[in-house]
Amino acid sequence: MSRVFISDLHLESEQTPKYRSFQRVLRNACENGEEVFVLGDLVDVWIGDDDDSSFARQLISDLRSCAAQISLHVMHGNRDFLYREKFANLTGAVLLTDPYVLARDDLPERILLSHGDAYCTSDSAYMQMRNLFRSSEWQNQILGSTLVERRELARSLREQSKASNELKAENITDVVEIEIEKDLLQHYCTTMIHGHTHRPGIHALGNGMKRMVLGDWDRCGWLLRQHASAFNLERFAVQSH
Repeated sequence: MSRVFISDLHLESEQTPKYRSFQRVLRNACENGEEVFVLGDLVDVWIGDDDDSSFARQLISDLRSCAAQISLHVMHGNRDFLYREKFANLTGAVLLTDPYVLARDDLPERILLSHGDAYCTSDSAYMQMRNLFRSSEWQNQILGSTLVERRELARSLREQSKASNELKAENITDVVEIEIEKDLLQHYCTTMIHGHTHRPGIHALGNGMKRMVLGDWDRCGWLLRQHASAFNLERFAVQSH
């Protein structure tokens, strides 16, 4: 069994090279019988499962086609935390909790999956905002507004986030590794796979533990491919045609 892990695609339109590259990754996974794990921020913003845009319809169609052939798993990120049961029903994807323990008979070890933003604990302002956005009360309030209102809110929040991050030091927006080590020990895992930080790489931690960081999709795409006990972090050109 092989697996593909991706995150931080930040898809916004079905009419882009990046989206075509995403379709290619799904198609290849289906042809090779690989499980797919999307660890957050598949899209730049998800305003709700009732989104009637052409982009949302195309995304749901592509995910549904993929999930009909292979096992597809999706985790909430900090941009697409409004996926709900309807999204799972429409796409056939399994929504994962964060963190999620991947432990199966065909795996040589227990792996902890996460989007990664929960471990950016040095950024207290972000953590406060994250707690608000993940609360049921706030989400229900937002989902009760119109699609037009939600699109405007999403635009405003993106601008605020960009302006705020430009003023922060790099270490503030990265994960705190001791927090990851604590969770790995708590869940009896030796490896974490996460995204969010846009700093792809494989990092050794204490006590024989490690974390594998997925890259964001911008000028190039990133995926982590697993085959048996071997992992390979791959970078590829975004498809232009």
